[in-house]
Amino acid sequence: MAGKRERIAIRRIDNLAARQVTFSKRRRGLFKKAEELSILCDAEVGLVVFSATGKLFHFASSSMNRIIDRYDSHSKTLQKSEAPSQLQSHVDDSTCARLREELAEASLKLRQMRGEELQRLSVQQLQELEKTLESGLGSVLKTKSQKILDEINGLERKNATDRGEFKAKGASYPDGKDGDAARCRFRSCVRGRTVI
Repeated sequence: MAGKRERIAIRRIDNLAARQVTFSKRRRGLFKKAEELSILCDAEVGLVVFSATGKLFHFASSSMNRIIDRYDSHSKTLQKSEAPSQLQSHVDDSTCARLREELAEASLKLRQMRGEELQRLSVQQLQELEKTLESGLGSVLKTKSQKILDEINGLERKNATDRGEFKAKGASYPDGKDGDAARCRFRSCVRGRTVI
């Protein structure tokens, strides 16, 4: 196939003459690309290359000294913004320690609410834990009862709609007296807070 270039392995060229020729060609290509970048994108470009023999080659779209000064000031600004102050570090450490303590305390309370690690609690602490659990359980039961009643009401509305459709068709609807009695018993149990 004509025109297709063979890829070369990127590794050090052993032959000295071939290495120097490759260095010269690639350096010119690199400098050409740097110049194109500065012209096309209005970028300030500075490029420094030292050969294996220590010879200096450079390209600057403006003044090399100005580019180096700009680089130095930018580097110093980055170093200042990246280095955390001692005060900030101390604040972070104390915040981290406080959060660790809060996490340990909350974990202990959670285990105690599950009935674990109760031996260290006094009678008064156990009574407070019991009140907290009773209050939480009351809220859970109240929410559960409300959701069940909402479902029952939804089913009753659906039942009424179904009855209406049966009557409209002239068909008789199956008797639901047993279901009505069971619903009434359930509602009285829920309102009386009897757990079913």
